[in-house]
Amino acid sequence: MASMKRTDNKGRILKDGENQMPDGRYRYQFTDNKGRRQSMYSWRLTETDRTPTGKREDVSLREKIKQVNRDIEDGIKTASSCKTTLNEVFALYMAGKYELKQSTRTNYMYMYKNYVSQEVGKKKISAIKYSDIKAFYNQLIREKGFKPNSMEIINTILHPVFTLAVRDGYIRSNPTDGVMVEIKRGHNWEKPKRHALTEQEQEAFVDFMAKSNIYNHWLPLFTVFLGTGCRVGEIIGLRWKDCDFENRIISINHNLVYRQQDSGNCEMHITTPKTAAGCRVVPMLEKVKMALLQEKKRQMSDGGSNAEIDGYNGFIFTNRNGYVHNPQTINRAIQRIYEAYNEAEKELAGKDGRKPSLIRHFSVHNLRHTFCTRFCENETNIKVIQEIMGHSDISTTMNIYAEATESKKKESFSNLEGKIKIS
Repeated sequence: MASMKRTDNKGRILKDGENQMPDGRYRYQFTDNKGRRQSMYSWRLTETDRTPTGKREDVSLREKIKQVNRDIEDGIKTASSCKTTLNEVFALYMAGKYELKQSTRTNYMYMYKNYVSQEVGKKKISAIKYSDIKAFYNQLIREKGFKPNSMEIINTILHPVFTLAVRDGYIRSNPTDGVMVEIKRGHNWEKPKRHALTEQEQEAFVDFMAKSNIYNHWLPLFTVFLGTGCRVGEIIGLRWKDCDFENRIISINHNLVYRQQDSGNCEMHITTPKTAAGCRVVPMLEKVKMALLQEKKRQMSDGGSNAEIDGYNGFIFTNRNGYVHNPQTINRAIQRIYEAYNEAEKELAGKDGRKPSLIRHFSVHNLRHTFCTRFCENETNIKVIQEIMGHSDISTTMNIYAEATESKKKESFSNLEGKIKIS
């Protein structure tokens, strides 16, 4: 005698593991890849069914069954059995990142805690889709006012966390893949190109400082910036013992960073260079040597520096209180100087009846780019430039070199105009 086929209340035959409950919901029972019994539910059996009025929209049972079977076959933890949240996977990821610098770790923890953990972070990682991540990123931009750099940090944190989840079998694919490309395109974001000061801007900036009774005390610091191409953390952390005046070399072996800590306070800390290429020796130009000695004379007359940070002392560049500068202070000084110059230049140009030659807005990071550009204009050995600049990737050096020499080519051709017979 043939066995009776089980059917739902619409007369449709139910497959093995499927059944319809008294309240009308459909249930599927199965054994996951760890041998545990699991159940899934839906108000719809097939994709074409309508959700009953007043009930939550959900994927149909048979769509869920297809996904579960695929997960089991591929060794992925099934969505119904995986209760692991994004917060838990983030904690697992950070626990294994022994190589992260403390400053980077602190920054990651701060950004995650404040912008991810309370919302997306509480979701089951198996339930987070590409569209969820895109919506979350757009929310940060719309509600929190996130700019490109902040969004890049969030994506830099989340992408490897989801990659770990893929490798550990929690999810099949990384939902952050390609999101930033779409976000940038949708918001017309392009990575801002850091510009170098033109030779005229550089000369105007330096000359104005040198002649100013208000700003000339900044000249030694900016001479070292423009004469070494070092990063801001390398220069504010520079010590007298790092300078060999006899052999005229400067040893770059650490950074001074100003970072927000877990407590929420910003503090100064010493860290090693970001990459091995960051440890290097920079030759000391004569004017750099003179600027350093001038700063030593000033410091001695002021009673020296009493600053000590993580066991490091003897810092070269200090403020009136004998403590090291922070990058924000230097950027504010730069802005005051070029704004004062521009005001004076506008007034002078008005008297002369000419267009003023103004200095564009720039920050301390542009000074490194300015040195590199001038260096590229006068040096053809790319490897030498790379080593002096401390670039870990030679493509960074090549890009600046190509940009710098392109302008020189145009200048050279303009000088050639009319000097040779070509027609």
